[in-house]
Amino acid sequence: MDHYDLVVIGSGPAGQKAAIAAAKLGKRAAVVERRDMVGGVCINTGTVPSKTMREAVLYLTGLSQRELYGQSYRLKSDITVTDLSARTQHVVAKEIDVIQSQLTRNRVALLIGNARFTGPNEIAVDGPDGERKVVTADHVVIAVGTRPARPSTVEFDGATIVDSDQILGMDHVPQSMVVVGAGVIGIEYASMFAALGTKVTVVEKRPHMLDFCDREIIEALQYQLRERGVTFRFSESVKTVEKHPQGTLTILESGKKIPAGCVLYSAGRQGLTDELGVEEAGLTGNDRGRLEVNEFFQTEVDHIYAVGDVIGFPALAATSMEQGRRAAYHAFGEPIGNGTGIQPIGIYSIPEVSYVGKTEEELTEDTVPFEVGVARYRELARGAIMGDSYGMLKLLVHAHDRTLLGVHVFGSNAAELVHIGQTVMGCGGTVDYLVDAVFNYPTLAEGYKVAALDAVNKMRAISRVTGEGNGHELGAH
Repeated sequence: MDHYDLVVIGSGPAGQKAAIAAAKLGKRAAVVERRDMVGGVCINTGTVPSKTMREAVLYLTGLSQRELYGQSYRLKSDITVTDLSARTQHVVAKEIDVIQSQLTRNRVALLIGNARFTGPNEIAVDGPDGERKVVTADHVVIAVGTRPARPSTVEFDGATIVDSDQILGMDHVPQSMVVVGAGVIGIEYASMFAALGTKVTVVEKRPHMLDFCDREIIEALQYQLRERGVTFRFSESVKTVEKHPQGTLTILESGKKIPAGCVLYSAGRQGLTDELGVEEAGLTGNDRGRLEVNEFFQTEVDHIYAVGDVIGFPALAATSMEQGRRAAYHAFGEPIGNGTGIQPIGIYSIPEVSYVGKTEEELTEDTVPFEVGVARYRELARGAIMGDSYGMLKLLVHAHDRTLLGVHVFGSNAAELVHIGQTVMGCGGTVDYLVDAVFNYPTLAEGYKVAALDAVNKMRAISRVTGEGNGHELGAH
């Protein structure tokens, strides 16, 4: 029986970083992963393949160039699933190779098989050849992730009625599609297929989509999706999905019937703790298979940690990586930085959305006085060069101490652009830093200066009315 300082169950972003962090601290670490799932859902069926597919869609449809070359511009007239999957398979294979190389280089043992607790410090690994190996550990990190939630009323067939893991295996681009659930995954795929020319209907039981985002930004996204033919059915629930020889029929509780070639069911995800025997370790998952943790990612059993999607929101690869690292550091008494608590959110729809910090709605609810500064991509030379006329960057600035409270970006490169604002916020910077900074020209980053000037000019207008100088003599924009 092999003994390790740390055994990590799951090799997704959270598990990888936990194991490698332990190895860098000189500890003996092992990762348990199911066969053909090295890299976890993130690499195999989730983040990486879906974002690669998005890049392929953007490139092959020529969508981002239509402002410049006309709405009929298209790089390839008949785009097939093979066109999309070729790029995906290449990237996934490369990423799996990178992960295996990192684990090997750091002397982290990779145990292939299904893990199951047989005690608080003991894990049985059932290998693909039927052989059982039992390992013990001083500390355990559970990073098993999630699977798509599947209602019992829906008969998934992997071809015409699919979940978000199965959609990448579709054999054709459907003419029409119903997307059930307007969460991050649902909206990302809805926008991709709409870009391919599929007529998409999104069904969402809530009155709005992506409630945690800034309302103005989501309204802009909704407008762009509607322009591409997406229909939204809000405050609607699905009663049943029927499969017919001619396609599918989605029947809503309100009595509406929506015919489509395909249905993507994207209504939440379920933690994978049910296969793990967590009860044997003294743990209990909630009704969604999730585990409760404290600020150090410890479960109710002190030496067992849980990180990544299995602990719930925000369930992002980026946050999961940091959770894994922090859990390993805490397990072995390594000092952990306080962190800023400022984590960016990226939604890879077409166009993409990204933000960091508070939304206008949250600040208003908390009665925090703020000013808004906006830069439109169409006013930036780089925006004109790229052919992005709808993008925008919005800064929320504290009305008194002038710190940045939130940064919201919509349009090309939003997920990259947001990090400038994140850094200023993390360092406690003010809007005046952005006003005085020089940005490369022509770039989208220049939008920070434009938005900062917009905000301070509004603040100056208030000080003129009140007769109170703000102590910042800034150039007009």
